[in-house]
Amino acid sequence: MSVRVGYFPHNNSLWVLRHRGILERSLPGVEWVDLRSLPAGERPDPTRSLPSLHGDHLFDGGYDFIGTGSTPPVTAQGKGHDIVYVAVSGSRHENGRLVVKQDSPVHSLEDLAGRRVALGHGSWQTTLLLFALDRAGLTWKDIEPVDVYGDAAQLFLDGEVDAWVGSYPALTRVERETTVRELVATDGLFSHRSLWFTRRDFAADHPEELAAIVGALQESDAWIRENPRAAAELFAADDGGDLDAWEHALRTRPFGLNPVTEDFVAEQQRAADLFHASGLIDRKITVSEAVLPELNRLVESTRRP
Repeated sequence: MSVRVGYFPHNNSLWVLRHRGILERSLPGVEWVDLRSLPAGERPDPTRSLPSLHGDHLFDGGYDFIGTGSTPPVTAQGKGHDIVYVAVSGSRHENGRLVVKQDSPVHSLEDLAGRRVALGHGSWQTTLLLFALDRAGLTWKDIEPVDVYGDAAQLFLDGEVDAWVGSYPALTRVERETTVRELVATDGLFSHRSLWFTRRDFAADHPEELAAIVGALQESDAWIRENPRAAAELFAADDGGDLDAWEHALRTRPFGLNPVTEDFVAEQQRAADLFHASGLIDRKITVSEAVLPELNRLVESTRRP
């Protein structure tokens, strides 16, 4: 069987694994699928729903295994997809935050009411923004979410949006060009973890292949920790970005796969409940149904010091 593994730069671990040939030693027939090569579909109205392609492609033949931020698996469950979590990273709260310009009239979360807020909708940024709004007693309908990816930094610099859920390395560029003010820190509000998930049938029917993927990711992540500059070169070569900014981003992120914890499930459940209350997913879900004890044992057995 050829195992199809999805990858893209936003999941740093899979991006590096794709370029280092580690998985091929145990799965010589692995087929790598660049998510950017798959049909992107139309972006949904960010006031009404969430993008679902990361989960959809697990079930339309796109790939068998994927790593993303925290939001896509919740969205997948919300669509009725039978996914299971494989592993989670440590907290990446230093990777980004909700910011405004230094001279902005927005001084509190409450001031976001009626404002334009830029984010990569459907990513971890949606969860962070919803948690921040909820803290202030606001809802998704109280703001104007502006769904942007590559243009977010420029829109923020040009004053086209009032606030931005920014992440590194894009934030590095903005911080060099203007002074930003943190409206809310990610730390203490949202753990912002990387995670990896698959279909339930793949986990059940292909445990050896799944174990090979997890083991290779652990080995590759250990290499990133020890060689952040060399790892940064793999990203800068792809997007023509700032090598120093990429190195800074990688140095501040935790690498290594961990089992799914009760605290993580509780955080995901809170996000799912807010998504549903905001009309962004159609059904209530139970996150714990996507957690398998045997996968936690697998990940625990492969952890490195």
